[in-house]
Amino acid sequence: QGSQKRSNSSPETPQPKRALSSRSPYGIFSPGSFSPSVTPSQKYSCRGGRGEVVASFGSVRGLAWSGRGGCSVRAFGCPEQNLSKPYKFMFQQALGVREALAQRVEELGEVLRRHHGLQGFSSTSLPAQEPVTVLGQIGCDGNGRLNASSVLLLGDRERSGGAQLPLDLSELPEYSLFPGQVVALEGTNSTGRRMVVSKLYEVTP
Repeated sequence: QGSQKRSNSSPETPQPKRALSSRSPYGIFSPGSFSPSVTPSQKYSCRGGRGEVVASFGSVRGLAWSGRGGCSVRAFGCPEQNLSKPYKFMFQQALGVREALAQRVEELGEVLRRHHGLQGFSSTSLPAQEPVTVLGQIGCDGNGRLNASSVLLLGDRERSGGAQLPLDLSELPEYSLFPGQVVALEGTNSTGRRMVVSKLYEVTP
């Protein structure tokens, strides 16, 4: 006649699960029984052995490096500014990266001008009815993949101010481009919005 009272269990107040008996095999073979006691780790700043070699392979002591072909290393920039303060890899500021890329484009542009005997470079943002030569980097229009209809030229900073210009490559017999490639292009830009490329000058070894 008397009904059993149901336990009130909800997500906020869950009922504790039934404890395992001491004679249950699950308690004997639980992960806690096999896990060794772990001592708390020390703080990262208080660790020892910093900078020590813990493993090596082969003979690495007294190894002298020598090169062939007369290669030399040259540091760019003023000598007093080269690694004059603590340097963190991949912690460069965006302005510093932009300056380095712009300088690299100008250097490769000078190589292209001397190698191909070009007179000079024009701006990508100015309309030109006659064929002109411009300098810049290959880019993509933002759809994620570089194809014949999505190629852009990111003009150099000195003459073009980094302006983007879509390219029409239909008149080129063959080409092979990749994003970031520094090239010099010759073509017409009658409207100032799209350049029809007739010649492609690349940096060759």
